[in-house]
Amino acid sequence: MPDILIYKGEEYSLHINPLDEFFYKNPDVKLPKSSTLVISSALWRGYLATFEIKNDYFFIKNVQTLTGDGKGTAESRWKSVINDIFKETMSRRLDWFSGLLILPRGKVVDYVHLGYASTFENYTLLEIDKGKCVKERHFSTEGYSKFKKKQFKAFKKTDEYNRLINKFNEQGVSKKRAIANIRNRVVYYSKKILVD
Repeated sequence: MPDILIYKGEEYSLHINPLDEFFYKNPDVKLPKSSTLVISSALWRGYLATFEIKNDYFFIKNVQTLTGDGKGTAESRWKSVINDIFKETMSRRLDWFSGLLILPRGKVVDYVHLGYASTFENYTLLEIDKGKCVKERHFSTEGYSKFKKKQFKAFKKTDEYNRLINKFNEQGVSKKRAIANIRNRVVYYSKKILVD
């Protein structure tokens, strides 16, 4: 289940989970524990986040967890936990986030039963820099594929690319496998639109 972005009055699925970075950088912040929390194979991260771009800024609107009835039955419901994670209203503007938001649009062209690996008819990329939307690009399936190849070529010239290769190496991942991983997820790793 993808997170949701509200942008220009429309609701989109996101092919990135912006709160992953928040939880990584803030290990003391956790989803609330509950004896009725439901973890689904469709939602391993345990939450569904809703974001919004408003006046060009990136905000978190809600974080929900799926809870059961505590009796082991199939009854479940969504419970908002945003106030447990973001206690102050001002902290809901995500100035700490820089990266690319991937918004697939249209029909599925090629279904892959693995995370965000399916291919769609169209894509929108939004570049967020310290919580502000600074660029927007639109692609067809073919255009997005070409963009990712050019993006990877440009990303290989950056210090961040070399840092990632070293990080994978420290984790025991071969250079060949690390390069393949970065190539496949270049939009996630590169954080900025590097090519026209």
